[in-house]
Amino acid sequence: MVLSELPSSEYNPFYHTYIMALGNVDLLEELKNGKTELLSVLEEMPEDRLHYAYAEGKWSLAEALVHMLDTERIFQYRALCIARNDKTPLPGFDQDDYVPFSNAVNRSKMDLIAEYKAVREATICLFDSFDDGALERIGIASGSKMSVRALGFIISGHQAHHVRVIRERYLG
Repeated sequence: MVLSELPSSEYNPFYHTYIMALGNVDLLEELKNGKTELLSVLEEMPEDRLHYAYAEGKWSLAEALVHMLDTERIFQYRALCIARNDKTPLPGFDQDDYVPFSNAVNRSKMDLIAEYKAVREATICLFDSFDDGALERIGIASGSKMSVRALGFIISGHQAHHVRVIRERYLG
């Protein structure tokens, strides 16, 4: 499934920037390529940059990474529920409420890399298990229509956004 097959009616316009930043990619290939790209960035990153924030009031790099993990897990759950035809409207979440309780300050680079590998591999396996019917299924998340396939592209686009920020503002 490639991005050009995803109609904008299958997701909230809030996510449009994330999705369109990807180009016309294949969903599973992008999830795999995104894993390789982020791991490359993390492995090159000096350990002492982990708790650096590029401005007052901004998250540290560790907090940004844990935010990415939290978001991917939440979007995995949404995709699973919708793919399984659960009609329950899924709640939103406030990222700023999650970060203070993330324990990011006590996380090591190797710990975050190991967790990222596990989470992304779970995402890849989950999306690889969906047939076309599941990918096209639509539910409600954060008060808006959302398809399973849109959630996969949002996961990829959200990470791509943060990788750009990490390169420019944390490591640049």
